[in-house]
Amino acid sequence: MSAVGAGGINSTVNNGRIFINLKPREERDASASAIIDRLRPKLAQVQGIALFMQAAQDINVGARFSRTQYQFTLQDADLDELDHWAPILLKALQGLPLLRDVATDQQIAGPTLRLEINRDAASRLGVATQAIDDTLYDAFGQRKITQFFTQQNNYWVVLEVDPRFALDPNALDLIYVPSTGGRQVPLSAVVERKRTVRALSVSHQGQFPAITLSFNLASGVALGQAVEAINQVKRRLNVPETLLTTFQGNAQAFQDSLKTQPLLILAALVAIYIVLGVLYESLVHPITILSTIPSAGVGALLMLMASGYELSVVALIGIILLIGIVKKNAIMMIDFALNAERSEGLTAEESIYQAALLRFRPIMMTTFAALLGALPLALGHGTGAEIRQPLGYAIIGGLLVSQFLTLYTTPVVYLALDRLRRRRAGARPGEAQSPVLEAPLLAAEYPSAPSQ
Repeated sequence: MSAVGAGGINSTVNNGRIFINLKPREERDASASAIIDRLRPKLAQVQGIALFMQAAQDINVGARFSRTQYQFTLQDADLDELDHWAPILLKALQGLPLLRDVATDQQIAGPTLRLEINRDAASRLGVATQAIDDTLYDAFGQRKITQFFTQQNNYWVVLEVDPRFALDPNALDLIYVPSTGGRQVPLSAVVERKRTVRALSVSHQGQFPAITLSFNLASGVALGQAVEAINQVKRRLNVPETLLTTFQGNAQAFQDSLKTQPLLILAALVAIYIVLGVLYESLVHPITILSTIPSAGVGALLMLMASGYELSVVALIGIILLIGIVKKNAIMMIDFALNAERSEGLTAEESIYQAALLRFRPIMMTTFAALLGALPLALGHGTGAEIRQPLGYAIIGGLLVSQFLTLYTTPVVYLALDRLRRRRAGARPGEAQSPVLEAPLLAAEYPSAPSQ
């Protein structure tokens, strides 16, 4: 599909956009990004056109169209200042090795023919200003003057000059305007022509003029590295404070996630701690369960690094899934150990030892069930596999590392926290708590008690 000229997704007549569907993944030997890298040097040799390419994204935040994938927007109330700094920042970003295909939607070099009415000459010749406007609109404005109907359709009658004259500024010398005396006056007798350069369009974001610089990432470069490099360029150039710079689309979502992600993770951990504390009636043993989470995150990151994937949104989803999957290892052991310690009177060492023995098989079964379920995500190579593979690798890496570590660390953390709890309570570390046996009270044992 293609769209050329103003309208729809194109703001000006000198823009076009082409959407290309690639063959199914099994019928080609490269990803979309690799194909773009192949085409870029060849298409750069085409004269008279600047062409930019971007791969369609499975997750795209924001509906703004741009020439390349990520967007960096400049805003300023002073349009002249905005037009001055946009080319400077564009050139600086084009010099960054981390970025590719840096483009701008600024178009300030549009040749413009300006007609200024000589009101003295028009008044002397009896030509009204409205007559000049109407004549020019009749010639170049595509005025709809009537409509006629047939049995199957209807047609507009459009008034305009021959299109070959509409492309030549010298055609203005052939146009005449009516005067009040009924005479036809040459247009050149009442207007002055001035050639200038103006912006083809002025984009706005909110209430202020805006110019968007867009870019792709070089191979192997993470979005976080590119964002930091752009911020360093902005600081080095000392852009004025009145020039507001913001990332948009996916880049903006990335920055927002960096700001809020630590708070969201902390809130999730607090919520999990509260739920586990209420479930096990303990303030310390929920920490034992939460201690298994870091090993899952480390394993996921190591697997992503080894397989060559960056920490994308999909990979982050996999790490969040690991939080729920990995905790069950510790929950299985802690639940059994606490029950044995409270109901059977076992010591902490004995209870966690029995838990590690009896819960080993279900722990291994559930872990390998989840791991094998993630294998198709990681090893699949069909259409859309690019978005699923980071999720699969993150889950597999996190499960492998956490499974090995938590089997050893969970009992150690359990015993350490139990000793700390007992030390604070004044009990000896190896002393077991006597089980509390409660017997129901029978009304028959108390004949003097009133009947209920």
